[in-house]
Amino acid sequence: MTRGELQDRTKSFALRVLKLCDNLPQKPSARCISGQLVRSGSSVAANYRAACRARSKQEFVAKLQIVIEEADESTFWLEMVIGSGLLEKDKVTPLLQEANELTAIMVASRKTASHSS
Repeated sequence: MTRGELQDRTKSFALRVLKLCDNLPQKPSARCISGQLVRSGSSVAANYRAACRARSKQEFVAKLQIVIEEADESTFWLEMVIGSGLLEKDKVTPLLQEANELTAIMVASRKTASHSS
């Protein structure tokens, strides 16, 4: 997968997170989870974009670590949406799977970048 394709994929993830959050009920618990999920989900795309503009391998690896943390946090908040019953599991599962896949991709990319000369 190219950097451009991964930028598109992370942006699509962020947009899907926004759409999911727009469909959460209007109650205090949902607003709390929604705010956290919007921040972490959009941060995946923003920080991957920043990683692609890194001035050094070290900066690239550091930015990828942020992407990994934000994707993993997004996974947590998506699990909270399911666990709290705010949305049906089948409506959240595809986005949860994408968060896990993005985390795995970024971990592999970080390892490759860290060990390359």
